[in-house]
Amino acid sequence: MPLIAVCAVWGVFWGAWSALLPAVKLELALSASDLGLALSAVPVGALPAMALAGRIARGRERAALLGFTVLFGLSVAGIGLAGTAWELALALLLVGAASGALDIALNLATGRAERESGRRLFQPVHAAFPVAVIAAAPATGLARSLGLDAGTVLVAIGLIVIAASLTLLALPLGRGLPVTSSPIDRRSLVGAALLLGVLAACVLTIENSVEQWSVLLLEEHRGASPLTASAAPAVYMAALTVGRLTVQALPRMPLRTLYLVAGVGGGAGIALAGLGGSVPVSMAGFALTGLALGPMVPALLSRAAAGDAGGTLVWWVSTISYTGFVVSPLLVAGLSGWLGLPAALAALGLLGLPLVGRFVLRGP
Repeated sequence: MPLIAVCAVWGVFWGAWSALLPAVKLELALSASDLGLALSAVPVGALPAMALAGRIARGRERAALLGFTVLFGLSVAGIGLAGTAWELALALLLVGAASGALDIALNLATGRAERESGRRLFQPVHAAFPVAVIAAAPATGLARSLGLDAGTVLVAIGLIVIAASLTLLALPLGRGLPVTSSPIDRRSLVGAALLLGVLAACVLTIENSVEQWSVLLLEEHRGASPLTASAAPAVYMAALTVGRLTVQALPRMPLRTLYLVAGVGGGAGIALAGLGGSVPVSMAGFALTGLALGPMVPALLSRAAAGDAGGTLVWWVSTISYTGFVVSPLLVAGLSGWLGLPAALAALGLLGLPLVGRFVLRGP
């Protein structure tokens, strides 16, 4: 399916990028601070692009997604042209902008496809991303071991992304904004976007924390070898995928039930990962976190798509939820300085409370 293909190649880049960072740092002779500054350009580019992309994509979802995917592929290939720290930062600014726009257009297209086909699509489409991340990281490591430099790998990924975008030509989607029987109150729309977006941001804050800090936790606080510790993000991503595909395979599960599962299971899982005294216990915590939280964001986006045929709600929820990725590094870093990394990760379990609260309040 074209939407799954696009989401998969999006994940291929981000999985490969994590494995390419050591090579990029070495090839450009960057210091750790130079690399960190360059990487910060990604969210700086993404947020304004996401705010604009929804306005462009609504009513022309297929064309917008195709265009943004091609731009993303070109921006990925363009990273290889960077020769200095500031050129890398500029390239990553463009990558962030293209990735953010792709994110919005993909969610809008998936929401429209759900409404027009009557099928549940968000869970399988979003499941493609973690699968691709898991596969791309070791494949990139293999490419590096065969002597390929970072620029060559990035050009190859860019071409793969562009090739996948062509499958969107076969995606059956209507054109133009759908006619609604009654106008949606803007105040209600804003309230719904804030509610769903903040709940999704809580989930994504935990997700990004696992991706960025789990290896460090296992190496420095559990005595794991680098090889063992590096498996932690993959364990989380695999569990995330299983959670999404399980919910897709089961009869339609009420969103309220998912609030409880994600709030309790995700909160308990990250607390177990942080406070568990051994590598197996922490790994089990990461797996439980991914399994419980995995279906939540796709379910929230599906709810947003059903609640507003014009796509504005999906656009706003996607943009608001992205703040979870932006806030997460600063939040964990600040808590780590105060509590230490294990307790800081465990404290993120409190982000499950808003989900449990939504379950208690019997919200849709």
